[in-house]
Amino acid sequence: MLSTATGLVLTVAMPAEIAYDKLGFLKNLEDWSPEVARQIAANEGLALSDQHWEIISLIRDYYREYDSSPAMRPLVNYTKLRLGAEKGKSIYLLSLFPASPARLCSKIAGLPKPDNCL
Repeated sequence: MLSTATGLVLTVAMPAEIAYDKLGFLKNLEDWSPEVARQIAANEGLALSDQHWEIISLIRDYYREYDSSPAMRPLVNYTKLRLGAEKGKSIYLLSLFPASPARLCSKIAGLPKPDNCL
């Protein structure tokens, strides 16, 4: 069970053999898989579409390239660079990952929480 930022406790079972921090981020990046991503997303109230997977793949590429999870502005700029101006907008990312796209997408992608995200 995980608590969300709003204080709700969600009941989607997370695999017991995988370690999560108190915010629900993976402790070990190697534990990530698409199935783990789907479970994390479900705990956040999201069903992943092709558009979500495109951004998840992109943010994992960013991490491989820069060895850090992007904050919002770098995520928007990287998305614009890689996927074009239409998808490289905050509003687009917010439509997929509500409230905090950089934090939520990093979490689902199995990456550490971006340094300056609340």
